[in-house]
Amino acid sequence: MTYLHSIGEYFIMLKGVFGRMTKASVLRNLIFKEINELIMGSMGIVAFLSFFIGAVVAIQTALNLNNPLIPKSLVAYAARQSVILEFAPTFISIIMAGKVGSFITSSIGSMRVTEQIDALEVMGINSKNYLIFPKVIAMLTYPFVIAISMFLGIAGAFTAAVMGGFVTMDQFVTGLQDDFIGFHLVYAFIKTILFAFILATVPAYHGYYMKGGALEVGEASTTSFVWTSVVLIVTNYVVTQLLLS
Repeated sequence: MTYLHSIGEYFIMLKGVFGRMTKASVLRNLIFKEINELIMGSMGIVAFLSFFIGAVVAIQTALNLNNPLIPKSLVAYAARQSVILEFAPTFISIIMAGKVGSFITSSIGSMRVTEQIDALEVMGINSKNYLIFPKVIAMLTYPFVIAISMFLGIAGAFTAAVMGGFVTMDQFVTGLQDDFIGFHLVYAFIKTILFAFILATVPAYHGYYMKGGALEVGEASTTSFVWTSVVLIVTNYVVTQLLLS
């Protein structure tokens, strides 16, 4: 029953988020602030992880190609498929659940603890719209982050495979172009948009409805990361079944 209550509370919160709107000029400033904190502030860790994970995928694939009948171009093919289908949209989103999700939960939770949310309600402001809506809109730029992650992941694979002497540049380019299916990119970005909405709203729910003091803010951030990751993985499974099966 507790889980059902939480799910219902989450959807009631969503109704409030898109309910009575705050002034457009105020929302615009809040949205740009959230883009800077949530998206631009995450680019460094995303770029670092993407490049080196792409490199590791390429090296591991190359080291396991012991059969001389298997073309070396498979290194690039495997790296491309891994990065586009799962690594960039899903793995990076799990990382973002820890970084962005915890930030959202702790910032909103701190406002709940210090009664700033109650003060907004007293002033006649829809606190759900004021606090959560800008985060949802800011996260709509999240596919831009994933596009950069895909590029850097493949760049890392190229650097490790070619500079490491595992394949030639021509073999890598051939593998990169081999059997490319454009719909895989569509699938990846559909997942990314859904993940962006989850990353904005699930942590916000845990922060908005938390109870207690400063210690509970930390606990809410941990719980938020766990449940955001669970929802991301389940959504990933459902979307994959619907679009690729």
